[in-house]
Formats: sequence, C-alpha cells, structure tokens
Amino acid sequence: MSALVEQWKKFICRACGVIYDEALGDLDSGLAPGTRFEDIPQDWSCPLCGVTKADFVPYVAPSARVAQPTAAVKPARRGVVIVGAGIAGWSVAQALRALDASLPITLVTACEGDRYSKPQLSLATSRGETREQLVTERGADAAQRLGVRLLTHTHATGLSPRFHQLRTTRGTLTYTQLVLAQGARCVLPDTLPPQLCWRVNDLASWAGVSRALEGGPKRVAIIGAGLVGTELAEDFSRAGHAVTVLDVHARPLASFLPEHAAERLIANWAQLGIRFLPARTVTSIARATDGTVGERVIKTQSNETVRADVVLSAVGLKTDARLALGAGLRFERGIVVDACTLRTSEPDVYALGDCVSIDGEPSRFIEPIGAQAEALAYALLGRTHPGYQRNQPVLRVKTPSLPIVLRGAPHADLKWEVVEEDATHLAMAQYRGGHLVASLHIEQAALRAAA
Repeated sequence: MSALVEQWKKFICRACGVIYDEALGDLDSGLAPGTRFEDIPQDWSCPLCGVTKADFVPYVAPSARVAQPTAAVKPARRGVVIVGAGIAGWSVAQALRALDASLPITLVTACEGDRYSKPQLSLATSRGETREQLVTERGADAAQRLGVRLLTHTHATGLSPRFHQLRTTRGTLTYTQLVLAQGARCVLPDTLPPQLCWRVNDLASWAGVSRALEGGPKRVAIIGAGLVGTELAEDFSRAGHAVTVLDVHARPLASFLPEHAAERLIANWAQLGIRFLPARTVTSIARATDGTVGERVIKTQSNETVRADVVLSAVGLKTDARLALGAGLRFERGIVVDACTLRTSEPDVYALGDCVSIDGEPSRFIEPIGAQAEALAYALLGRTHPGYQRNQPVLRVKTPSLPIVLRGAPHADLKWEVVEEDATHLAMAQYRGGHLVASLHIEQAALRAAA
C-alpha cells in the first residue's frame, strides 16, 4: 500500500501556487481522492485563481534552500518579508541591508532566485548566450552575501495584513513589514492557448523559448508589436529565424511611436526579413492536423492563416491581483502605492516595480526600481528620506539595427513635429505652449556601422 501511495504525484498552479495532490483529489470540484492528473477534464479550473489545467506543472517539494544571515539576528524582531526575487526584490534586500546589518530579511520566490539583467533577454538569442551566461549571481550566493533567508520554489498563496502573516506553499510567515515585488505577468487572451504560446517575461521562460528554437532556423510568430514583441522580433531575426509579427494596431509600438517613425521601423523590418501583419486579430491557434509535427496554425479575423514552429504572446503585461485583492489592498491597474513611500493601503505592506500603480498609472520600467527600493527601505526603517521622486524614465527600444530613444511622456492629442531628418537619422518632438513635452530619436547610422 505504501508503495502505491508513493506513486501519487503533485502538480502546482503556476499562477497562484495551489498544489493538486492526486492522493487527495479536489472534492469541491468533484474529483475523488486518487484521481490522476491526466484524467482530470480539460475544462477543470484551479480552485483558487480559476486558471485552467494547462497552467499546472509537476511539483516536487524541494529541500529547503535557506541561506542563513551572516549578521546577528535579534529573535524578537520578526523582520521584513519580500515576495519576489526579480530586480525589484533583490534591490530592496540590498537597500535594507545597506542601512541595517542585523535586520532579519526573508525573500520568497517561486524560482531559484538567481540574479540576472532582465533587459538583456531581448538581446540574448542573437548573441548566442545561455542561461548560465545570463545569470550574474546565483540566488543562494546573493542570499549568503546579503544575509538573507532565501525560500526558493515557494509560492505566496495568501496575505493577512491584520495578523501580519503571509501564507505560502512552505508554510505561514509572520512579518513586521511586507514588501510585494511580484512583478507583472504576460497577458494571455482566451484565444491563445497557453500550451501553444510562449510568454517571455523572466529567465526561465526565456530559457524555454531558447530550447524551442534549437536545431536550426525556425518560423517564429510573435503576437503583439509592443516593446517586448518589437525587441524580440529583431533578436530572433538576427539569430537566423523567420519572424512574423501580428498586431491589432496599424503600426508597431502604437502606444508611443508616431506614424512617420513607425514607417522607418517597418522598412527596417523588411530589410531584416521580418514580416509585419498590421490590423490583425488572432482568433485561434491550433496544432497542425496534416501530420506536420510541432507546427502551429494561427487564424486571424479574416480567416487568414499563419503557420509557425514557435508562437509567442507579447500583447502586454498585467499585475496578478489575486494576492492584493485577497488582502483588501487598493488595486487600480496595479497595487496602489503612495508616490513617496511606496506604502500600500495597509500600513505595513509596501510594493514596488512592475506590480505597482502610482497615480493610476502602472510602473513598468526597470530604471526607477533602484530609487524606489531606496525610498522604500528608508520608509520601512522609519528613517528620514525625501522619498521617491517619480520622473518619466527614458525609454530605449533595444533594436540594434534601429535604436529608438523616447524621452518625456507623449500625448495622444499633440502633434509630432519633425525636427531633423535624413537617410539615417530622425528626430521628432511634441510641444505644448512652446514647451517640449516629448522627444523621439532614431539613429540608423550607428547601427549599420556596427552590423
């Protein structure tokens, strides 16, 4: 009997961390104990967050990889718990440790917690870089260096601000203050099956796509011509793959790139062999039924067909609201935080990075994270600090063949004016009342020289 019990498997929800145990089943959903995962109907959903069976992956409880703090810890201090080991989470840990050598810090992450430069993911394929080369510091090493207790492969499943408790797949943690640095998730519309579409938003997902692209040139379809889609399109093309980009808008980077500048980008894509299909709405993706192994068939609203070996969804990011809403935190396109201290609507809960919303606008840039972490660390420790000063970051589109730099905050109701233009250079600007609002520069010459 014990041998049989040992055969039961567990599967974890990638969205919320709920674990399905075959031995226990899911009685609330009508799944009796002993129901094998493969026997669960495809329309079964996660009992906590509602995602489908396709968002569950095999789960093996890891041995606790906990780095003990190097500094002395006072037992009476519960300390700070940080959720998320991306740039934001590690930045907070580093800022706190710089101010207090003995503060107990626990960092909870669903992955290994390895440190890497996320912006480099948009350039890594054409450079032939591997996952190991992209990692700048192993999570365990960073934890040891900073004196941080690191809980890897651990999902946050619930938050109780009243009791200062964070529920995780490895038990309940009690905190003095909590920092949410959970990032944002790639949007996946209902028409895009998760088992057929990759989403690149972290090192693990990039590594998966990298493996899918091995073995020679592939046909790659990217759905979405925003910042991520535009950068990956060039990176994959320069690596030798045939790339098709589909977008619902008439031009790439439609949220900020004026039509005149977009024409240059589209022309440059044509030179690189990138096919752009504008004003396309994807209605379905399915596996090929004609015996072509691994081929995906994409259908658009006009019944147009695009065939690809690898499909990526790059239609945008959103903050997972489950943890915040379950805890009663204010949420508006992200976790609402004070613009100065990064504190949420709960006194001892803070947040920063991709998951937050400031004055109704999501914060989706890497550049401000360092300043956010510093201001947050001072606020957590009750020390005097001028607070986070929010400035519009400079946006640099990482397309080596046609670098695009945007400064300021463009307005849809303002006209873009051409300031300078020749065969290799374009400068445009928006003005209001004679004052510069936003500027855009495209410099093609530097690219061609480097290519």
